[in-house]
Amino acid sequence: MRRELMDILVCPVTKEPLELVVEEEDGDEIIRGHLYSASIDFKYPIEDGIPNLLPPEMQQEASASADSD
Repeated sequence: MRRELMDILVCPVTKEPLELVVEEEDGDEIIRGHLYSASIDFKYPIEDGIPNLLPPEMQQEASASADSD
């Protein structure tokens, strides 16, 4: 994920700005970390450079179905 995306990314639930927390980066590319929504206290993960902006309930459903496979 490129840092410049922070100018346009918002929380899909509240439409408020997100806070970027970087765990690993390569130049301008964020490889691992999360986007934090303070108003709903939720961390949207960034894995392999891809932000997962599914709403919290959809991430929980996806995680539960992946665990059952």
